[in-house]
Amino acid sequence: MTFASPVPLEYLDGTFYNDAATTFYLSPDKLVADYSIVRYERELELFKQHCPKGRVLDVGCSTGGFLFNLNRSSPDTYETWGTDVVLDAVEYAARQGIRVLSEDFLTHSPREGSFDAVTFWAVLEHLLEPRQFLVQAKNHLRSGGKCFVLVPNFRSLAIRLLGSKYRYILPQHLNYFSRQSLIALAGKDFEVIEVRTMHFNPIVILQDWRRGTDLVSDPERATLLKRTNSMKSNPWLGPLKIIYRGLESMIARFELADNLVCVLRKR
Repeated sequence: MTFASPVPLEYLDGTFYNDAATTFYLSPDKLVADYSIVRYERELELFKQHCPKGRVLDVGCSTGGFLFNLNRSSPDTYETWGTDVVLDAVEYAARQGIRVLSEDFLTHSPREGSFDAVTFWAVLEHLLEPRQFLVQAKNHLRSGGKCFVLVPNFRSLAIRLLGSKYRYILPQHLNYFSRQSLIALAGKDFEVIEVRTMHFNPIVILQDWRRGTDLVSDPERATLLKRTNSMKSNPWLGPLKIIYRGLESMIARFELADNLVCVLRKR
């Protein structure tokens, strides 16, 4: 298990994330990227496979992109809720029709079995005590309910090639999971029913290989995300997308893709 120590207070009390609301989470490029359905196409496919309907809570929902696209792709199928520490982002999600929990997730008193699914898309790596959040997610779930976790893959091809030059080795990422450490964490409180890797961005590898050791700025990250989604949506790039998906599938088969995804079931 690889983790940050010591951890600056700004990453623990929400200060860092609220300060980044305007420059990153609510920036025009990031909003366009988050509300593009291709942004979450793999997550949506996996989610619907394991949770075809029901009440969903997205923890760390940011501006609500996942839930918005879930409702858009499957109308009248899910009742969706979101929660996040970035207050401006949650307010934006609410304006898009997403129900939000006003209380802090860890201190919220859930009604047992309130939800059929709880999701953590790129959240646990930001938390000092990730197990507390998984235990609270379990408290929110009905018996047999599913919990979905996505984190950066610390054994990915990108990290093997780039090491600390990889742009997602970030100060605000407090934990870096391998398959084994994620299963060890999640298996304490849930039944692990599936683990896979997904997403692969060769443009990121090429850019990070060429640059120095400076952190990639938030605007640059948002712009690349928007550009990548635009390329995936471009019908003229059909043949290239077929090649890309084949390469991504091969890399994922060897568990070298950029993100680890774990599907959990409440016992």
